[in-house]
Amino acid sequence: MTRFDFISTAPSPERALLVGVEMRGAAWPVERSLDELERLADTAGAVCVARVTQRLERPYPKTFIGSGKVEEICGLVKRLDIDVVIFDDDLTPSQQTNLERAVGEPVKIIDRTALILDIFGLHAQTREGRLQVQLAQLQYLLPRLRGMWSHLAKEQTRGGIGSRFGQGESQLEVDRRLIRNRIATVRRELETVDRRRRVQSKERVSSPAFRVALAGYTNAGKSSLLNRLTGSNVLAQDKLFATLDPTTRSYRLPGGRQLTLTDTVGFIQKLPHGLVDAFKSTLTEAREADLILKVADASDENLMRQLDAVDAVLEEIGSGQTPAVVVLNKMDCVDAFGRADLRRIFPAAVCVSALTGEGVDALVSRIAEEAAATDRMLDLTIPYSEGSALKLVHDFGQVMVEEFEARAVHIVAKVPARIAGRLMAYADDSTAA
Repeated sequence: MTRFDFISTAPSPERALLVGVEMRGAAWPVERSLDELERLADTAGAVCVARVTQRLERPYPKTFIGSGKVEEICGLVKRLDIDVVIFDDDLTPSQQTNLERAVGEPVKIIDRTALILDIFGLHAQTREGRLQVQLAQLQYLLPRLRGMWSHLAKEQTRGGIGSRFGQGESQLEVDRRLIRNRIATVRRELETVDRRRRVQSKERVSSPAFRVALAGYTNAGKSSLLNRLTGSNVLAQDKLFATLDPTTRSYRLPGGRQLTLTDTVGFIQKLPHGLVDAFKSTLTEAREADLILKVADASDENLMRQLDAVDAVLEEIGSGQTPAVVVLNKMDCVDAFGRADLRRIFPAAVCVSALTGEGVDALVSRIAEEAAATDRMLDLTIPYSEGSALKLVHDFGQVMVEEFEARAVHIVAKVPARIAGRLMAYADDSTAA
């Protein structure tokens, strides 16, 4: 027996109550959506101790849910010692205020958007990522500001000394002006970063390298797949939104062709529009790709809904028409019957396991096929003095014939359409036509 009892100084996780509303025409069943909300809360460091659901035709304007459910939540908050109530749908500022008044301090009322913003704030690493998160947070906060000195505003109704200044209202306006100014500052900083990114992007566009973007639902294993393909050590965790900042790695196909692989931020159902808008410069990597690998978790029962959510975001950022390949990851977690079903439902998909390496060779072959789809066959005679042109063919093309002549190299090669124009000066008349 020790002389003194040790007291843990680690912060205890917040106890969360989840609230979901089932409405007609919803894309996801309310329980499945709450399962995902619970994973989000877990990623943010909370422990979910209870759930409340309600079926509604439409949300109540005042409190989003009915008065009876509000009373039920108040009772659960007291009995279960709840710290935070998390709604699975967006709340208006007035709904949030009314719910906070009903539940009482110090319990917090937040919605799905606030939770996702909190997670993004935890995981953003680069300056651009932090600025994007800050912009989205400020835009979310602005309409939810309330006067901290509201008791002074009440003094105006009494008249007399001090009633002519409107201190409470003035302070609220000051707060709003400060936030608007900060939003403008962050936007300017993001524009500077975005200009730098556009310069880098132009360099990639002008590069002959085939550009592949890994897009997909959060926690589908995009980072793990990037690591498996390129031998990188990009952070990969079994958590939602473990990585936010795009990571690009070069890769050489077995035939020698170079390409780039970019891991993008994960998507999620009900992804806040403000986040999509704030992260548009990051998502440009997907918009400017030659090929999108839509990575999905093959073992997830919500696979189809997740793919629909990914397609919706890709459409929103203007990548809906980009050539894409569905990559079903985590096949090591799928049994034989499940595999048969997946191959029947997704006959054109590539089934892989980033953990075990299963199917990775087939994925590489599929990428090579897609990269070669627009290639041109050229018959070239390149002088030895034009070493840069020779290197271009060897780095980014597939050489079929190479003959060394007295003053030049005769090459027959398949080259990307993007660089074919640069090589036409060395092509014979038949291929130049």
